[in-house]
Amino acid sequence: MTKASTKSRFKAKLLRVDSAGKETAWAFLVLPKTASEKLPRRGRTSVEGTINGHPFRATLEPDGQLSHWLKVDKTLLEASGAVTGDMVTLELSSVAKEPEPDLPQDFRQALASTPDAKATWDATTTLARIDWVHWIESAKQAKTRQSRISDACDMLSSGKKRVCCFDPSGFYSKSLSAPCEADQVGAGAGRRD
Repeated sequence: MTKASTKSRFKAKLLRVDSAGKETAWAFLVLPKTASEKLPRRGRTSVEGTINGHPFRATLEPDGQLSHWLKVDKTLLEASGAVTGDMVTLELSSVAKEPEPDLPQDFRQALASTPDAKATWDATTTLARIDWVHWIESAKQAKTRQSRISDACDMLSSGKKRVCCFDPSGFYSKSLSAPCEADQVGAGAGRRD
């Protein structure tokens, strides 16, 4: 898929994230399915483009509905001149080459202490490494995260280059989703069931 074929232009509403009564300095938006379908994968995908004409580069997150959502941080909000509730205009396309994922410190230490796992890790593709990191970081509890790190090292040590049993889109396991919109908590906002 070429970069030109992934290009989309669309409008989306900036949503305020529910933070259980705490003020947040960021917003989010959910991509229309037509824009998401042009991207090379349903999991984490890096893009570049503009929001209200201001250039940015970011990693889209899967929304669990075979689409993606974008975290719009305070800096990007200010640069775009937008606030939550506004309709913003986006142009985006996938990057030519996915950047390497940031390796969490706990996983980095586990790999360093398991030479066979580290060797397989180094021999995997960037997209496979993105999925491994995403699987570990999507754990909701510390105990689950530690178990996944241990399992990852075991699987990598045995030569497995891709994480098994992980749906990076969240569609089948519902493990991933867009944040809930603040005004719609409990009403399934941020999700399009």
